Amino acid sequence: VGTTIAYGYMKDPNDPKQIIPDPEAAPIVKRIFEMSAMGIGIVKICDTLSKEKILRPSVYLFQKTGRKSGNPNPDKPYHWAQTSVRRILSNQVYCGDTVNFKTYSKSNKLKKRLKNDPENVLIFKDTHVAIIDRVTFDVVQKHFEGKKRPNSLGNVDKYAGYLFCGECKSRLYLRQGRTIAPETNNYSCSGHSKRTTDCTAHYIRAVVLDKIVLTALKEMTVFAREHSEEFVEKFRASSNVEAKRRLKEVEQQKESYKTRLTQLYSITKALYEDRAVGRITTVLFEQLSADYAQEKTDIQART
Repeated sequence: VGTTIAYGYMKDPNDPKQIIPDPEAAPIVKRIFEMSAMGIGIVKICDTLSKEKILRPSVYLFQKTGRKSGNPNPDKPYHWAQTSVRRILSNQVYCGDTVNFKTYSKSNKLKKRLKNDPENVLIFKDTHVAIIDRVTFDVVQKHFEGKKRPNSLGNVDKYAGYLFCGECKSRLYLRQGRTIAPETNNYSCSGHSKRTTDCTAHYIRAVVLDKIVLTALKEMTVFAREHSEEFVEKFRASSNVEAKRRLKEVEQQKESYKTRLTQLYSITKALYEDRAVGRITTVLFEQLSADYAQEKTDIQART
């Protein structure tokens, strides 16, 4: 759904209504996600792609199809913008999902698009072949939840969004600097540093945390190998929790459908009133009403 296909995908030659991974661009998308999941910042990702002379998305699209999207500057074909990488890393389409109604307009007379509320966004899962697995996508989103931007060194903390103070529950943030030895990098309580809580001054060194995580992973693999049946039971219990979470998502999606159908009824009614008093032309009325009618049909088909 939409006029622009996300970078990394192309129309299926056998079915123009379906998209498939672009054999040239899809590996680039996958690499961008892998670098981000490893903690490499957006600035460094852009620098790496530019250094390797990988065409920026707008230039790649223009050279391949002749269509313009964005600003395909021929003088800087390898200049990757941070906004382009950030847009790719936050796009759920790469998981194989279709996301509709991310924006809306207050009126059909206004061109400005506004960001929609989460409950009004419709997500249809597994509508096409995925480029990125959901685990990798979730890891990257966790990074953005913990720290939206890379630090002054161009790095995104690999533990961003996962660490919290055991005393005040505030986030722990990585403290590092250009003149500080990497082995002294540490995580400290933001509640204490920002004085938002009465927490005490304490920290844990990054190298120590890495050792703790590595030890836990080793213990888990040993347990899985030596107590496979118990491990499977624990995994099943965890899967049941995940199933309940997904069921909740489905219920929320159903509510989103109902809300959108109600909106479509109001929109259609307003269209008829605008046409009746001459605020819009017959051609525009027929075009918009057909679009909304199709949207209504699509939603009803999924409920």
